[in-house]
Amino acid sequence: MNRDLARGLTVAWALPEFRDGLRHLVDLDEVTVLLAALSLPDRDREVERSALDLLRSGLDSTEVREAVLLLLERDTVRRPLVAAAVEPLADRAGLVTAVTSAAEDPRVRREVRAMLDSAAVRGLIWRAVDDQVSDNRFGLIRRAAVLFVRHPGARRLGWALRRHGVLRELRHKA
Repeated sequence: MNRDLARGLTVAWALPEFRDGLRHLVDLDEVTVLLAALSLPDRDREVERSALDLLRSGLDSTEVREAVLLLLERDTVRRPLVAAAVEPLADRAGLVTAVTSAAEDPRVRREVRAMLDSAAVRGLIWRAVDDQVSDNRFGLIRRAAVLFVRHPGARRLGWALRRHGVLRELRHKA
């Protein structure tokens, strides 16, 4: 995970209304320590694995998922998170512009919400993440194909990302 993204998540985590909503669901101190560890330049793979495990369990909880999705609707949180996420892509201005544009589109956010609300889609996404972490390129491609074939929301999201130029920019070499 990118250090700047971890810093953006730390900003979101500092919002009192977000923390109050999650206080009874997760160990706030554990998350705070994990975010701090993720922002260090010399963190190990175990810290990243812990973050993915925490994210996975959080997104399986309706309350946590709703809190995260509501944060993405708030301009004051979404914009710094997107800026942190695209910072490593500074040498690819077209991709930065396309991703930022897609993140600002309420239709894209609606499709992301619809996909994350589906347990089957979340399962496929996590298996794809596991495939990516373990460098299983074939498994990653297979999961993406299944996602697009079985879930109309994935196709709608794909078209929305295409409209914003994200897919075109991803095809361009850095």
